[in-house]
Amino acid sequence: MKFDSIFRFLMVAVLIVGFGGWAAADEQETPAQAGEDVAVAATFVRVASNDEGWVVLGYGTANESVGEKLMLLHIGLTLTDAKKGQTLYRDDISLVTPKGEEIPLPSQEDFAKVSGEMRPLLQRDAMVGESINYFPVSANQPCLISFFAYPGVTLVRDTVELSIRRACTGRIYFELPDGIQLGTYNLDVQFEGGVIRVPFQIMTKEQAKAFQKEWKAKEKQEKQEKKDKK
Repeated sequence: MKFDSIFRFLMVAVLIVGFGGWAAADEQETPAQAGEDVAVAATFVRVASNDEGWVVLGYGTANESVGEKLMLLHIGLTLTDAKKGQTLYRDDISLVTPKGEEIPLPSQEDFAKVSGEMRPLLQRDAMVGESINYFPVSANQPCLISFFAYPGVTLVRDTVELSIRRACTGRIYFELPDGIQLGTYNLDVQFEGGVIRVPFQIMTKEQAKAFQKEWKAKEKQEKQEKKDKK
């Protein structure tokens, strides 16, 4: 499946967030992997894909949690290769900090230890109301990513079964000893054929407003250019 056919289902602007602002893909300081497209779907939602897999990342709550040690993220996964399904494991997901430190996805046992700190974070997350429903139209079968016992998760699993038809979504978290800092993070997801990297920036309120304004202007410009070509 080619990127052109995938991205005609997404009205997104191809902007990548870098330190201190934003830039085009070839100018970012923490580039996506070779052969990978990264797009902006909302101020705090990124979509990264290649010819094998598709990752959606929502981080609105994380952006409001600067200084706190728990980073809560929304994640969506599917495949873009229809040849076969694959199993994604807990250990296949990790976070790279602005300092280059790689942090693995915690275990359910680790989650149980911070459950008290997680409650107010989940309440704040519910107020954000972030949507990550940005999938190719082939992914029309919902499935739950249940690495942790969040509300609504009745059975914790260490794996997710992926296919081109399944739009798998859920919440994950990472524990950052130094707390969430401003700057560019990378969410790395290991598929069978390689890693898909999703760069995202923790921004100040002023940076977020400026980014949203720039993104909306870019989106409007692209829509007008498409209209003019008709």
